Amino acid sequence: MSHLTTSAGGSRAPTGATGAGIGVPGFAHPLLAPAEWAELLRCAGGFLPRYAPGRGGPAPVRPGAVHWAVLNVSNGPGARPDPHCLPAASRVRETGVRILGHLDLGLGTRPFGELLTDARRYLEWYRADGFWLDRCPTDRTQLPATRRLATTLRALCGGGHLVFGHGSHPHPGYAESADQLVTFAGCWDDYRWSQVAEWTADYPPERFCHLVHGVPRSHLDEALRIARWQGAGTVYLTDRRAAEAAGATGDAWASLPGYWDDFVSRIGTGVSE
Repeated sequence: MSHLTTSAGGSRAPTGATGAGIGVPGFAHPLLAPAEWAELLRCAGGFLPRYAPGRGGPAPVRPGAVHWAVLNVSNGPGARPDPHCLPAASRVRETGVRILGHLDLGLGTRPFGELLTDARRYLEWYRADGFWLDRCPTDRTQLPATRRLATTLRALCGGGHLVFGHGSHPHPGYAESADQLVTFAGCWDDYRWSQVAEWTADYPPERFCHLVHGVPRSHLDEALRIARWQGAGTVYLTDRRAAEAAGATGDAWASLPGYWDDFVSRIGTGVSE
């Protein structure tokens, strides 16, 4: 199993003992994925009535098990308000789940003004609770521009939740501007042998998120244990696989994993170390 190697040569004890939560990186449009959006409401309600292995009743879900869900209308908010997205987002928000607007930073190449226009549209049209900064840069040279953007976004949304979608470990300075950093986004074969950066030990698990696709059902417990050992307080696991084309990893998140009920119930009850 993967672990954190400290400068003293030992391994860090498991963190996040209170249990992880789920971050949904973005289901498809509500018209294309109605079941997915309905499932957010079902599990956010505190139980999973269809899944109760060996107990004959609903499997409980820890309150707040779903931390946030990303709304991506059309690689952003779209050119005009979508009549289907506001109702879907509002219903989910009423359960206590944050709805985050999808902003594609293009690894730091998108103009500041364009990003602010998209952010304002998310706030005005869909009442976003914060933002998912997709393809967020990781290098030190982009830190000042990313900090400026984060400061402006917080001012726009009254201190909303910001998740930096790096996908790998960034320069530690990014942790000063985000509520959460996505320090892993990729396939199971890479995740099970991954190593976590030493500097992350200075922060609590709720500051980090891991997104893993291609996880077999038989390895759910192992994947959750890795997330705990590596100090990730928010996770998303799916058996869906990314498209072969480069840059198409979003396809893995567009639909529910085949074991959604199993996954959410394990989040709710915890996994033994």
